[in-house]
Amino acid sequence: MTSRERVLAAINHKQPDRVPVDMGSNPSSGISAMGYNKLKAGLNIRGGHTRIYDVVQQLAQPEDEVLSALGVDVIDIGRAFNDSDADWYDITMADGSTAQYPKWFHPTLRADGSYLVERDGVSIARMPPGGAFFDQEYFPYLKGYPQDYSRLPAEMNKILWQALAHSPWDHASDATFWADLRAKALHLRQTTDKALMIVCGCNLFEWGTFLRRMDNFLMDILAEPEEVEKLLDALMELHLKGLEKVCNAVGDVCDILRFGDDLGMTGGLFMPPDAYRELFKPRHTQLNAYVHKHSNMKTFLHSCGSIYRVMPDLIEAGYDIINPVQTNCFEMDPATLKKEFGADITFWGGGCDTAAVLNKATPAEVRKHVLERCEIFAPGGGFVFNTIHNILPEVPPENVIAAFNAVKEFNGDNV
Repeated sequence: MTSRERVLAAINHKQPDRVPVDMGSNPSSGISAMGYNKLKAGLNIRGGHTRIYDVVQQLAQPEDEVLSALGVDVIDIGRAFNDSDADWYDITMADGSTAQYPKWFHPTLRADGSYLVERDGVSIARMPPGGAFFDQEYFPYLKGYPQDYSRLPAEMNKILWQALAHSPWDHASDATFWADLRAKALHLRQTTDKALMIVCGCNLFEWGTFLRRMDNFLMDILAEPEEVEKLLDALMELHLKGLEKVCNAVGDVCDILRFGDDLGMTGGLFMPPDAYRELFKPRHTQLNAYVHKHSNMKTFLHSCGSIYRVMPDLIEAGYDIINPVQTNCFEMDPATLKKEFGADITFWGGGCDTAAVLNKATPAEVRKHVLERCEIFAPGGGFVFNTIHNILPEVPPENVIAAFNAVKEFNGDNV
């Protein structure tokens, strides 16, 4: 099988020739730039560039040599943008190692060693001294909801996740963006056998937290559901317009469209299941239905935390894939997830615990852990190996290599 055939077989719940592998296809399955430099050294890969394509989370765009070394089967079409040396400039990261920022990103260094990003005179993002990512600073609806949503797009452009969007969306204002997106996706299709992913977000719950702040929005869900619905309807109007353009441009080229909406935390859902079913499930269903009707793409939901109690609802809403499968959370036992939902949704993640194993265990313990996860998730397809969320700066490179070598071992390769 080609990489693309392998990934699609797994998503279609057919046993592929080997467990497909992801690292870096989207900004929830990647590696921090500081961790990436260590990984390259561990793989004895010299030269090249550590390019921070997601400046908010400080994630590196994995280079072809690294993808090949780890056996990765899927890539983000955003990597086809900013492909010239002139699109980047060198910076020094908190650990003293070198990386590159896209030429459009120039945060302001403050006297205390922090970095700030401003838009229209407003501080929207801050990275503390020695930090590894930027935090949100500005919440446009902090004091209450607006009378109407005519300025919603402008306010969204002041939220760091949109203002500092990763590729390809950092080019979305280009006059030729949609034609370029199609041309670059087609070029990737012709030059690689890997599956192709496009990251679209279309968050609903998360946009509520970005606009109102988490504490306020959680209270609103229970105390002011009418206001929440008005906001969600305004967001849906924008999201569906965007999805129409995406489907028209690459719906016949791309294999997977990645949505995002973190619904859980370590100890449970952010809201009662009934609140999810009333406010968010109908709109998630509409988003999935649109993509499935107007493209050939499979839909992928990134949702952190304990989401076991709404897994049947996510399946009914039409998601094909769930990520990152955060098995260290309440009710997220991997064997239970596979038994109860493995025939209906693909687990893209769950392959290695990044909170307690990948960062703290020995390489031998990492190997054993990954082999156990593959034994649980791989039978019958419906599994793409990925660590549980991004690989952070402190993770030893030998542990990262041990994790991906364990998948190769499971697949019958000599490592």
